[in-house]
Amino acid sequence: MASRRIAIVGGGPSGALCAERLASAGFQVDLFDEHLAWEKPCGGGLTHKAVLNYPFLLNGPHPKKMIHQVQLISGNGDRAHLCLDHPIVIYSRAVLNGLLLERAASAGCRIVRSRVSSVDITGERPSFTAENAMQFADFLVLASGARNSFFPATRPLAPADLEITLGYFVRSHADAIQVKFVRGLQGYIWSFPRCDHLSVGICGSLARHTSRELHQHLAQFMREERISTEDARFYSHVLPSPRAHTLASRRIAGRNWALIGDAAGWVDPITGEGLYYALRSGELLAESLVSGQSELYPRRVRDDFSADLEVAARIARNFYHGNFLGGAVTTRMIQFIARSTTFRTMIADLFSGAQNYSTLKRRLWTQLAATLAEVLDSIFRTAKSTTPSPSPGDA
Repeated sequence: MASRRIAIVGGGPSGALCAERLASAGFQVDLFDEHLAWEKPCGGGLTHKAVLNYPFLLNGPHPKKMIHQVQLISGNGDRAHLCLDHPIVIYSRAVLNGLLLERAASAGCRIVRSRVSSVDITGERPSFTAENAMQFADFLVLASGARNSFFPATRPLAPADLEITLGYFVRSHADAIQVKFVRGLQGYIWSFPRCDHLSVGICGSLARHTSRELHQHLAQFMREERISTEDARFYSHVLPSPRAHTLASRRIAGRNWALIGDAAGWVDPITGEGLYYALRSGELLAESLVSGQSELYPRRVRDDFSADLEVAARIARNFYHGNFLGGAVTTRMIQFIARSTTFRTMIADLFSGAQNYSTLKRRLWTQLAATLAEVLDSIFRTAKSTTPSPSPGDA
């Protein structure tokens, strides 16, 4: 293995974890990234399934925030709270990327701050340009994001498979995540508390929404929640949000190359979670290469999580744009959360990563009677408590 050279383009979570696992197994690994540990514009939340698979993310000394409370806000102002049995762990992305790169370097990976400007996989060995020279490897791992220019034998993600994010790093403190849904927006607004600031932002389909439209929605939310932009740092980025047929049909690997993380398009199209899938895809590719069966990587990913993401992608349109009982699905969801313990527990499991999409429909139907009974009981009790009692003179 020591004679085999693996080149990884991109030093985010997927590339860094893949590098660590391959270097630990004895491969010669070089990781190239022109930014390395940078502050990526996103929430930075790691769900229960992420810390369960990678416990060093929870137990290590690096600064992080443990969140047990989530507040959901509908487009018409309804609010509901989720109490999470399993916390969401929030890192600054600069801290998280630095932590993972440190682990890769400790395992023996050579980390190079350099831009990769070209890639060629047509030869017996893939070649690429970095450090102002043509270089060769035995296998090339592409982990450089959703809009990188290196898709050597597959198609780039279309605008309908991408979402634009923009927002601010705000000097403020909070102990709960906030998520607001806006009618007509295929996306949501978030406020994620980090150790020393908030990441407040909005995401929306690149094919359906403009930056101007997203700015307006975000500005209104920040006014309503009294979040100041004074001394805040603005950010904007493009992330994957793939459709079901894209996940099912897009090629992610070849004889001497593979895509992982955002480059492969693996982000939950409903919750926006991407960190777990970045880490897991890097790990699955490393396991495939270590076993000498890189051709099994696409099947391993599908069996592990991408089939579930396809289900989520089929649900996403109705989730954001559908109606239920005369109101928006997201509004009804928040109203049900506020009135039903059974439904609230299920949604908390979905947010924490403990509930997958493949079994969500079955759980919804199984618990429907209990949910409706709790909702109706809550409505009746609320109506009874607001009905004025008759005065003695009314008798």
